Amino acid sequence: MSLEEEPKEEPYCRAMVVMAHPDDADWVCSGTVAKWCAQGWEVVYVLCTDGSKGSDDPAMTSQRLVEVRHQEQLNAGKVLGLHKVVFLDYPDAALQPTLELRRDIAREIRRYRPDVLICSSPTRSLSSGSYLGHPDHFAAGEAALSAVYPTARDRLTFPELLEEGLEPHKVREVWVMDRDNADQYVDVTDYLDTAIAALKAHKSQVTEEEADTYMKRWRSEAGEKVGFQYAEAFKRVRLG
Repeated sequence: MSLEEEPKEEPYCRAMVVMAHPDDADWVCSGTVAKWCAQGWEVVYVLCTDGSKGSDDPAMTSQRLVEVRHQEQLNAGKVLGLHKVVFLDYPDAALQPTLELRRDIAREIRRYRPDVLICSSPTRSLSSGSYLGHPDHFAAGEAALSAVYPTARDRLTFPELLEEGLEPHKVREVWVMDRDNADQYVDVTDYLDTAIAALKAHKSQVTEEEADTYMKRWRSEAGEKVGFQYAEAFKRVRLG
């Protein structure tokens, strides 16, 4: 077979972002997501918890907060152009990388069949000197990675997924939110305004001033490393 005859890989056109809480993805990778959506990709958010603990308001209840945060995430998804938002609704602040969570993420991987999956890091980093990290983030990261490999790939794991008509799927790449070990930088300069607008939709979690300040600061710091005005950074793992 000549080089001209060798089969070429299909271009990427689907992505999934698995995070612990509503607003997590919009804080960390919404510029990349906005760029992909603008390019015609189908992007799905899978949010593991119900976000029911994220409020300091004495008048707020967990039940009401779930409704608020669901709607905020749906509003943000419209700004970005998401294909779908999936809420797994595990209890906030109590997430564990259980087999059940792994199965539920694998179900969505098999359903939406992403080429690329973005997730949080499963390990704690203290490099910032000012942030400990949320245990739900580590649990979501570990469960997402385990769902990609081997769960979503293996036919005989969780046979109930086959009974639901969900065939195995091999994710081609995983991008982990890991600034300490980043090797993949996405230029989001042209999409930062969209990303900020998406984050501002989470009115129960962030002020407009905070959204403007921190989104620009963090992406500027990442961009300086590779010559972009604004960038988002990931650890890229190519599977296959």
